Amino acid sequence: MEKTNTIITIGREFGSGGHEIGTRLSELLEIPLYDKEMLDRASKESGICQELLKAHDEKPTSSFLYSLVMDTYSLGYTSGSYSDMPINHKIFLAQFDAIKKIADEGPCILIGRCADYALEEYSNVLSVFIHADVAKRVKRISRMYDMTDAKAKEMILKTDKKRGSYYNYYTNKKWSAIQSYDVCLDSGVLGVDGCVKAIAEIVKIKESIQKVVL
Repeated sequence: MEKTNTIITIGREFGSGGHEIGTRLSELLEIPLYDKEMLDRASKESGICQELLKAHDEKPTSSFLYSLVMDTYSLGYTSGSYSDMPINHKIFLAQFDAIKKIADEGPCILIGRCADYALEEYSNVLSVFIHADVAKRVKRISRMYDMTDAKAKEMILKTDKKRGSYYNYYTNKKWSAIQSYDVCLDSGVLGVDGCVKAIAEIVKIKESIQKVVL
């Protein structure tokens, strides 16, 4: 396959196979995948310990801290200046900076963590959201974690709520809404392989259109 120049961001419902889709797409397109690795980069570049980043990973925070984030940008926040901020605030901005730096290095796949929002000004980004019927996600999670269907469903609902609250909080968009992404795919209908093939084809189409425009 011809080398891509596209950065792909993948938002995902818990249990929809978003990480697996990203991994296979990474292998097919021969570009790096960043999921938890984003936390490692944010930790190295900000000096915030990994344990703190993981503890706050894609979890909502208070409205007071959200207002601080907005105030920081309005006051002229510059990349890497994290002094005198609450920890939740530091973590959000550290991840935000890490995502941009990763994207500046070249084509890649970024899983979750508001990456589509962080890169919304980049023309070579394709934002994707993976979803699936709850019943199908319950089967997948119960199999993966060897738990009952009831426990799997509880885990799915809690994780989706956290991810949705986090995304809605820090972006000007709504998590899982079709208007928030370039492409929404149902992995329960297409399967993991089908989603991988679909995204790869859409990348080709996007890049061919960009060439015509240029």
